[in-house]
Amino acid sequence: MSKHTITVPDIGGSDAAEVVEVLVAVGDQVDEEQGLVVLESDKASMEIPSDVSGTVVELLVAEGDALAEGATLAVVETTSDPLPEHHLETASSTVDAEATTQEEQHPPEAASTETVTSGNAELVVPVPDIGTDEAVDLIELEIELGQTVTEGDTLVVLESDKASMDVPAPQAGVIREIFVSAGQQVKEGDNLVRLEVSASTVSKVPADAEPAPESTLPRATADQSSSTTRSSSDPSAETIVQRKQPGAGADSGAASNAGDGSDNYAGPAVRKLAREFGVPLAAVRGTGPRNRVLKEDLHRYVQEALESGPSRSPGVALADIPDVDFAQFGPVDIVDRSRLDKLTATNMQRSWLSVPHVTQFDDADISDLEDFRKSLKDEADRRGTKLTPLPFLLKAAAVALKTNPKINSSLSDGGETLTFKNYVHIGMAVDTPAGLVVPVLRDVDQKSVWEIAKEVFELAEKARERKLKPAEMQGAGFTISSLGAIGGRGFTPIVNTPEVAILGVGRAAIGPVWNGTAFAPRKLLPLALSYDHRVVNGGDAGRFLTELCGILKDMRRAIL
Repeated sequence: MSKHTITVPDIGGSDAAEVVEVLVAVGDQVDEEQGLVVLESDKASMEIPSDVSGTVVELLVAEGDALAEGATLAVVETTSDPLPEHHLETASSTVDAEATTQEEQHPPEAASTETVTSGNAELVVPVPDIGTDEAVDLIELEIELGQTVTEGDTLVVLESDKASMDVPAPQAGVIREIFVSAGQQVKEGDNLVRLEVSASTVSKVPADAEPAPESTLPRATADQSSSTTRSSSDPSAETIVQRKQPGAGADSGAASNAGDGSDNYAGPAVRKLAREFGVPLAAVRGTGPRNRVLKEDLHRYVQEALESGPSRSPGVALADIPDVDFAQFGPVDIVDRSRLDKLTATNMQRSWLSVPHVTQFDDADISDLEDFRKSLKDEADRRGTKLTPLPFLLKAAAVALKTNPKINSSLSDGGETLTFKNYVHIGMAVDTPAGLVVPVLRDVDQKSVWEIAKEVFELAEKARERKLKPAEMQGAGFTISSLGAIGGRGFTPIVNTPEVAILGVGRAAIGPVWNGTAFAPRKLLPLALSYDHRVVNGGDAGRFLTELCGILKDMRRAIL
């Protein structure tokens, strides 16, 4: 094991740069080339990578520190010694010599080509040296056909995994052709645009000419190097991202705060994460130095958007599921979905995206309840109703809700308060040919099982005949969805927001239960309680389920 000190490399001539983001913590495992901190000067933003793989044992900087070249950043403990400095220098010399030999054998191609036509010239602008031979993403196209640009105006913005960079116009002119589009990948030398410029100002670059000095090339990066660990010839060297400053023209890399006139900045990793989330950076309030957008800002924006529902989250876009032409595989029938089906789908998707769901499970012993229910069959026939397990379940749930009021509450005031309902209205999901509907039984706690059974039968019939009134489907504080008659041991129902919980009921079955001396066959009803974890925690849900199972085991508890 050995310890290796990471220092600030050449940062492009800046006197000092500010630490705007610390990417690791003590104890973290890091790989070679993994970013440790993000520095930002008045002209550039850059990630400083680790030169070795290992464990961060000391972190010597904090956000807000101003650092110059050579300042120590961190100490990384490695499993093997890094190459001695003189070895690195030798390797650097070897690479430089090989590069020189290759340049002599294969002279560099022109940085651009031009064709003179009647006093004007057409200049093809390629992708400049981007510090890597790999393809990078072209994330933004800053120009359009026919646009007049001045020297230095941004043409496109490129981004690799570690850096973003502008490609500027080498001369003033008019955009006559665009060879690329946003979203594609490009490499060094790929043609970007054809620029019409004045023939009197164009600079010819013949194929056999000496390469232009680095300062005149249209490049947006400069190699970083460290005198102790890195060679400037290393093709994987980090890049310094030089962006336009506020007021210097369009800069998609530094998004403006919406409405407050200040400017946001975001590093490459944050910009990439924003694109993955579908979040416009301009909509995110940055909390870093100089309003820099941090990863935590993106996470907070997405969380707040989801909690507030679709009306507050236009920038959070889910990828569309592509349509498939199934007719190419065989005969198909295409049937329009009912309005109810589509409405249910919308509500379920909104709830699933907006609510952090948790589901808890339990089995209720309903052996005695079933014996009691079957003994009432003749009386049910005389009353002209059916006495299924559902009325007993509704009555038991009503009692449990009275003693566990959080399960019967709802978020209000944007999540700042809870509304506790002093009534017990329970929705019951009914499967109909037109789709799923949820009629609501009111004041269930104040009704007898016979009254509940009669209302269940009447509402289910009205639901199947599509005769329910709007008022009969509103006001529920809790919902029960039973699939027992259809089949299935259990499922995880989706909360019917703004309710905070829903009970899923599976098919009862005989199972062994330990009675203290032996296993006895008992009829068990599987229950699944899904709940909104912003309101209901595991303790709340556990107490509710325990009481519910206790009442179903002995319905006499429902009258206590």
